[in-house]
Amino acid sequence: MSAVSLTETLLSAPILFFFLGMVAVWIRSDLHLPEQISKFLSIYLLMAIGFHGGVELAESGLTAQVAGVLAVAALAAAAIPLWCYYILRFRLDVQNSAAIAATYGSISAVTFVTGIAVLQSLNMPYSGHMVAAMALMESPAIIVGVLLARYYGRKAANADEREKTSTAELLREAFASGPVVLLMGSVAIGFLTGPSGWTSMKPVLGDPFKGILTLFLLDMGTTAARSLKRLPEASGFLVTFAIVAAVLHAGLGIAIARVMGLAPGDALLLAVLLGSGSYIAVPAAARMALPEANPGIYLPMSLGVTFPFNVVVGIPMYLMLIQFAWGGQ
Repeated sequence: MSAVSLTETLLSAPILFFFLGMVAVWIRSDLHLPEQISKFLSIYLLMAIGFHGGVELAESGLTAQVAGVLAVAALAAAAIPLWCYYILRFRLDVQNSAAIAATYGSISAVTFVTGIAVLQSLNMPYSGHMVAAMALMESPAIIVGVLLARYYGRKAANADEREKTSTAELLREAFASGPVVLLMGSVAIGFLTGPSGWTSMKPVLGDPFKGILTLFLLDMGTTAARSLKRLPEASGFLVTFAIVAAVLHAGLGIAIARVMGLAPGDALLLAVLLGSGSYIAVPAAARMALPEANPGIYLPMSLGVTFPFNVVVGIPMYLMLIQFAWGGQ
């Protein structure tokens, strides 16, 4: 792995357009993308990443190491909410602690996409099964977060039947939500069609990818800057948690990758997955399962603090740590 500098990572077009989106909000520009275009960009990116990941998985095969990576990713997504919850309980109530814990156990697909863009710009290879790992990490954290809220929260005398229903609905929502279905379905289709499928789909899902990603990050820059303004006053603890959790969890991902003997590109993606926070899947599930949690807390933390931190500081820092730990491979 060649030396990677902070400048090389930051001076890529997708990252610079993310900065532009944030600046547009700070100077009160009316720059924005229509909502339907934003949804299209999200759908395209999930489909392209999933399909390409499935093709790569078909070429590499389901080896013992691949199965190990998938298992570790799912276990990490379930374990991270546990210690996050107990730390957050020093300052927050049960519902908000559970919602934030689920947020930081789950993942940000956009941060993952940004990591892929950085690897591509630096010509660093990565494995397709990392996309499957991302898909597996969406749901476990949501389930654990809700179980924590159920266990520690006060229950009304007649709440048992309602909680059974809501838990069943939660499981359905977690595994049948649009992003998860699209991502997992695209991985499956890519796996079934293999390299020949990629050859036929590359003009649609491969060649335009970086341009679509750049547009999406421009839009995400405006969204992140607006979300940051929504953090409540006296939010020093929340901002600190949002940054420290990203760094510690990403460091855990790097350590796991080193022990498992993963390649540097895969190590970065595992670090990004563990170090990110969800602002799509968890908020959607929390509205239903944790209605007393305040979205004005957990959403700005993940989208307004952790996401831009990872894009601007985290990913370059994780790359430098990986370069040091892997000894220039």
